[in-house]
Amino acid sequence: MMLLPNSPSALIFDMDGVLIDSEPLHKRAKAEAFRRFGIVVPESVYDSYKGRSDAIVMQEILGERGASAEIIASALSLKHEIFEASEHELQPVPGAIDFLLWAKPRYRLALATSATPRNRAALLELLGIGSLFEAAVDSGQFQRPKPDPEVFLIALRKLALTAADCWVIEDTVNGLQAAKSAGCVAVAITTTFDRAVLSNAGADLIVDSFAELQSELERPSQP
Repeated sequence: MMLLPNSPSALIFDMDGVLIDSEPLHKRAKAEAFRRFGIVVPESVYDSYKGRSDAIVMQEILGERGASAEIIASALSLKHEIFEASEHELQPVPGAIDFLLWAKPRYRLALATSATPRNRAALLELLGIGSLFEAAVDSGQFQRPKPDPEVFLIALRKLALTAADCWVIEDTVNGLQAAKSAGCVAVAITTTFDRAVLSNAGADLIVDSFAELQSELERPSQP
């Protein structure tokens, strides 16, 4: 890992798996949608798509099996219906909201997520944290999904900051690769993958909790 630079000006957060514990429900909804079309997807395949949009998942997995555009669209719609029916059960990642409230007066905060505009708005409302973010980017605002850095480059433009000013907090391999490609410090939280996987993905800093991240940010700046 790199020697971390001085304290950032802004923190850019992924949403699913970082701020809200939604990955299990996303997986369950996708698995149920696939099941209704007679498809069983191996666990390793789901892991490879974490951090990428539902549209990409459905298009690539069903497309490889020869599904028509109509079937892919139907499966995507079904996945959304299943997810939305249970999203009221979702909980924040432990410590996430307390960390955001601590960070708000100290840093500029932004959100950069692969979620749909609808899910981004609904989940931020569910957690009651939408007003904490100065800028938010979702899948309705970019064309190239993670691991492409586009989502983070848009967030940087909205903040009018350089990559060197920003730390990105991510939980997936695709997200970390996107953050690194954007030139940001890539912070990984171990909510979705273990330390070895996150380290191999290029994480500059790995934390097990938001309390640990707060401690890192409170360390004296490097001379």
